[in-house]
Amino acid sequence: MGGYSSQELVAIFVMQGFSGLSLFCVFLLMALGLAIIFGQMGVINMAHGEFLTLGAYITWMVSKLATETWPWMQQFYFPLAVLLAFLGTFILGYLVEMLLIRRLYARPLDTLLATWGLGLILQQIYRSTFGPREVSVVMPDWLMGSWAPTDIIDIPLNGLFVMGITALMTVLVVILLYRSRWGIKVRATTQNRMMANAAGINTQRVDRFTFALGCGIAGVAGAAFTTIASTGPTTGSLYIVDTFLVVVFGGAASLFGTVVSAFGIAQSQSILEFFLSGSMAKVITLLTVVAILMFRPQGLFASKVRR
Repeated sequence: MGGYSSQELVAIFVMQGFSGLSLFCVFLLMALGLAIIFGQMGVINMAHGEFLTLGAYITWMVSKLATETWPWMQQFYFPLAVLLAFLGTFILGYLVEMLLIRRLYARPLDTLLATWGLGLILQQIYRSTFGPREVSVVMPDWLMGSWAPTDIIDIPLNGLFVMGITALMTVLVVILLYRSRWGIKVRATTQNRMMANAAGINTQRVDRFTFALGCGIAGVAGAAFTTIASTGPTTGSLYIVDTFLVVVFGGAASLFGTVVSAFGIAQSQSILEFFLSGSMAKVITLLTVVAILMFRPQGLFASKVRR
């Protein structure tokens, strides 16, 4: 194929596959937050990408502080930046739910329009605050370089770190939703809000914390994103369509479906981009997903709801 030897083709597919895993991690972290907000609450959050952008900018600010003001922090600032990205976007999500979203429940089209406007406002705030140009973080030395399992395969260390963060966040979300009292309250509120209220569950608090948690996970996705690309005011908006595609394709309320869908879409785009243009790879992936959804509109793994 194209003059490549079989060994070179294997190396190409492995490295493109790992590139797809890095994209998969960003998709999955974004989609986990969106699956919680959209799948569990029915809120269409078009500003979800801007929460990724905020997490990326928080990471950049911590990087700049560690590089220019406190150089002794440079080697271990990144885990702190991930935590601050989560906290910053969690707090903003909490305020957005309290001031805006709570007035729009059961009106999904209104949430779409309201959060779309919020996204435009946040983009302008980022542009006015950080400038229109893209910024990049200074990576610690231990995230630089690559791991070479063979002579012709190099796997970046920052990609391995992002995979570790993604695996940790996925496990924590599963435990929180399916092995905790809060998760029981979320699922009870989702299935029957009136009965949950009658049982003594503070559904308003559950909604607020759920929305804030989804936004916080998007902030972690932003921190992870800084390891593979630079950040600009409209960075998050480039991923929002793909993220909704991942959630809908996997099944709106299915975390397992979200994982499978994110993996399939990210790997397809990454491998196709090597042989075709980036836009053509996206078109082929989109058409494939749409064709599958025509035969299975509930997604790959539809959640079972007792009626």
